[in-house]
Amino acid sequence: MGDGLRTIRVVTTDEALLANARAAAGSLDGWEVAQAGSVAEILEHMPPPGDVILVDAWMRGGNVYECCRKLTGHTRCRTFVVTEHGNRLAEPIARFCGATGVIERPLSTSQLRASLETNNGIFAAPQRDGRGHANDEAVLPEKLLTDIAGKPDENLVSALVDPETSLFNFAFLNYKLDEEYKRARRFGSPLSCVMLGFEGRLAPDALRELASIFLDASRDTDVLGRFDENSFLFLLANTGPDGARVMAKRVREQATERKLVDLVGDPIAISVGIATAPHPEMRRKDDLFAQSRRAFLDARQKGGGVVLST
Repeated sequence: MGDGLRTIRVVTTDEALLANARAAAGSLDGWEVAQAGSVAEILEHMPPPGDVILVDAWMRGGNVYECCRKLTGHTRCRTFVVTEHGNRLAEPIARFCGATGVIERPLSTSQLRASLETNNGIFAAPQRDGRGHANDEAVLPEKLLTDIAGKPDENLVSALVDPETSLFNFAFLNYKLDEEYKRARRFGSPLSCVMLGFEGRLAPDALRELASIFLDASRDTDVLGRFDENSFLFLLANTGPDGARVMAKRVREQATERKLVDLVGDPIAISVGIATAPHPEMRRKDDLFAQSRRAFLDARQKGGGVVLST
């Protein structure tokens, strides 16, 4: 924009929010408001570092927090999520996904001024070395969140972590599957999706012990989560089918050695399905997940074991 003004770029299709932003910014010297219909529009016309981006949490056609992750590392602008009043989870999740913070609607001049004066940066994922070993320190999601976002808000942990196993929950797994798949495609690196489960139900102590086996067999860069009551999903970055099979074998052997049983006393038979991208039949993250699930169901039908998708 012209005349030396800095710009508040509002990513929204809501004319009411846009009008609200213009009214709130009307008394701020040196600022003007512009609309962007999507994050793609922002990235196509890269804004200067001094600008500020407001992302409408109610925007249709995409998850606002995924939008924040797309902006992270690509723009040098402060980014805020415009959310409803009283949403306790919005702030910690927004910060975890790379935003500077949140602004509650309706926007006011005072809160907009306070946000524009914020010098807060964005959180960057830590750099990690190589592939770990089975005797590496187990990294629970709470610790991973601390590594990425400093000391995480307890609301963030409760929103992303399964309370029974302390592994990530399905909502976060779905988000990470999209992120890891896009990263693998971009850099041409392998990504293995591993679905693992058992028949029946486990007592709480046995369930926690099984989760500890998963952690012992994984690297700190692996994403481990609970898919449903008796199945789990692992995302193994930079890992081909052979590496995924080694991890699966290690998990099954440890479960056998510890003699884990279900609620009726029967030994659990662990079934594992593995799918790896890149693959000519996998053009979307959903294809990778679907292939691993089909392989898992095939393994379960055979009474346990490891099946690789072909």
